[in-house]
Amino acid sequence: MTEADDVWDLSQLVEFNDPGYVEERLSAAVAAAEEFRNKHRGCVAGYGPAEVLSLLEEADEFSLEYEGPFMYSSLAYSADMTDEVAKRLNDRRRNASMLVGQALAFMDLELGQLIAEKPDIVNDSVLSEYKHKLERVQRRVPHMLSEAEEQLAILKDKNGIKAWSQLQSDWLATRTFEIVLDGEKKQMPYGEIIGLYEHPDREIRKLAHQVVFSGLGEDKLLWATAVRSISEDHLRMSKTRNWPTPMTQSFISNDVDAETIAALLTTIENNVEAFRKYLRLKAKVLGLEKLGNWDEVAPLPFSPDRKYSWSDSRSIIVQAYTDFDEESGKWMDEMYERRHIDGEVRPGKTSGAFCSTWNSGKSAYILQSYNGVLGDVYTQAHELGHALHAYLGTRAQKPSNYEIGSCIAETGSIFGELLLTEKLLGQASTREEKLVVLATILDQFGQAAFQVSARVFFETSIYEQMEKGNFLDGEKLSDLWIEARNRIYGDAIDWMSEMRYWWTMKLHFYIPNYRYYNYPYVYAQLFVYAMYRLYKEQGKEFVPKLKKLLAAGSSKSPRELAAEIGFDIATVDFWQKGIDQYVEFIEMFEKAL
Repeated sequence: MTEADDVWDLSQLVEFNDPGYVEERLSAAVAAAEEFRNKHRGCVAGYGPAEVLSLLEEADEFSLEYEGPFMYSSLAYSADMTDEVAKRLNDRRRNASMLVGQALAFMDLELGQLIAEKPDIVNDSVLSEYKHKLERVQRRVPHMLSEAEEQLAILKDKNGIKAWSQLQSDWLATRTFEIVLDGEKKQMPYGEIIGLYEHPDREIRKLAHQVVFSGLGEDKLLWATAVRSISEDHLRMSKTRNWPTPMTQSFISNDVDAETIAALLTTIENNVEAFRKYLRLKAKVLGLEKLGNWDEVAPLPFSPDRKYSWSDSRSIIVQAYTDFDEESGKWMDEMYERRHIDGEVRPGKTSGAFCSTWNSGKSAYILQSYNGVLGDVYTQAHELGHALHAYLGTRAQKPSNYEIGSCIAETGSIFGELLLTEKLLGQASTREEKLVVLATILDQFGQAAFQVSARVFFETSIYEQMEKGNFLDGEKLSDLWIEARNRIYGDAIDWMSEMRYWWTMKLHFYIPNYRYYNYPYVYAQLFVYAMYRLYKEQGKEFVPKLKKLLAAGSSKSPRELAAEIGFDIATVDFWQKGIDQYVEFIEMFEKAL
């Protein structure tokens, strides 16, 4: 293994790995978008099915041709936000993206006008491949503005809400935190210090939380201004676009409906006691009367003091996917072999982890900060699940049919975590090893389903308070966060005072034009856990069902995809199946104590 194996190779995204060339390609994309606009603008409303097909195919070809330089610029910046070349390229990308967006703003507007006047065109056999794409356009029609207004919205966003979002990301990525370990002062970037949240020493875990969140709390004026600006913008745009509620945009973006999400969140609230039971069981294992917030994702006291090397993680994860399906395992190994994963911990790197689909390369790129703890192995398995989705979807669909809403986008990733869990449980030779694996998956589910639901309640409360005319400073936002948090946790955890500023660092609250980013995680957890129960019942018979679902991309709605495997996602009864699998893991944990 070479030192560079955990650093990605972005040169594959472009023909020439040269900043000047990348900038030229970004400029070429703008010119091509304007040419596309000049060719079709003002004509689409009069197109027949064959001409609409040609339009959509041409748009997909444009996307594939210019995807590389945009990805290159964005990913290079995410990898090191302090690098001058990366900063310049990202600035060029942002500007080019705005100009391309303005040039292409006419397309959906005119398609919407055409569909409004000739709704039967959606069902024309010539357009069968793009049917659901057109249905999604049809759903947006009542909320579209004029072309001039859409272009103006794109322009105001560049140096408005998008700038606030980038500031939050840049600020967190470039901050360092001073912490004393073994009598020595250390300066750690955010991506490194959060690795201490899973440290076996309770005092170090507590200190890491105090250092991070007291520091973030000091900047509450900045964070509150950013959240307030982005949220206020969304409220005003909701009224401008005639979205009935602040959540409506997310339903349209995620291709779901209010009935489904209401059933989902009702199921969560109906089952908070299951989550609290697990937290109390974990406290018992840790020898505590009650967990502190710094113990929530702590390793168990008998967890092996083990660091997983890069090659260890690769071996375990690839085998887990291979056990499920040989082709999937081969693709996952290719992600490592082609150096499409960036795991190196370094200053300037964006926080968190993500996977970016590379349509034209029929692959993906993954970023994370890999510290070698078991949680990092799970993160890698999760992001590789996104990559599996990309491998399947980009081979079966064109870009227009791979615009996946976040609810379905998390399907492959969470299933990947369960495959890793299955692999690790199979390797466990002692009761303690089994408990460690179960605690890992239970911690993860608790965070992604229950704690994330608190984020949904928090965001809703922000809009409710704003609509009442209340001003939200840092302390008021913190009070709202605590209220939302307590709806989920009750009295199952003791919280240090600094945790009132938890909301400051969660990038999901700062993403512009995509509010309510959080409930899709809840959706995916329960949806995938329900599917996993089906997998356990059906074995290998289930494999092609999952692969078919992932290969569908956005060519079908989540309701359709679920119905094909026998699920009705609009009912509390369905979502309870996911909770039942979670409860089964809790029972396995309790029996092993």
